[in-house]
Amino acid sequence: MPRAHALRLAVAKACAVAADHDGFILAADTVVGLGRRILPKASDDAEVRKCLAMLSGRRHQVITAVALISPDGKLRTRVVMTRVSFTRLTPQVVDSYVQCREGVGKAGGYAVQRRAEMFVKEISGSWSNVVGLPLSVTAALLAGAGYAP
Repeated sequence: MPRAHALRLAVAKACAVAADHDGFILAADTVVGLGRRILPKASDDAEVRKCLAMLSGRRHQVITAVALISPDGKLRTRVVMTRVSFTRLTPQVVDSYVQCREGVGKAGGYAVQRRAEMFVKEISGSWSNVVGLPLSVTAALLAGAGYAP
């Protein structure tokens, strides 16, 4: 399940840092889910192409888990899900996007804050979540733990 996977990764990151550091520890992990399937963080052009082929003309979920460990050691978590619908992508559009290399290293093989925004037909939920960190939820989590920026 994409939701459980993102949460497990965010908590593991926060706990790993908290083992050696005091203070507020904030960690997050974002995954792209297509049904029950988790799309990879594209490691190369071939994976970007494969992810875009799966997402073309379909709706998917971008799920980010945020984990916060406060100085008292308390763990707080939130999970945010945003639904994103892509237009149908032509082979020429995919080729052009692959050539720009923006999707390499990105969950689902795309970066919505750059050229891939043109693929988005509809978005329901937090745009900043699709970028990789749901800002309003993160700010509320920090405030609830007593962090004053």
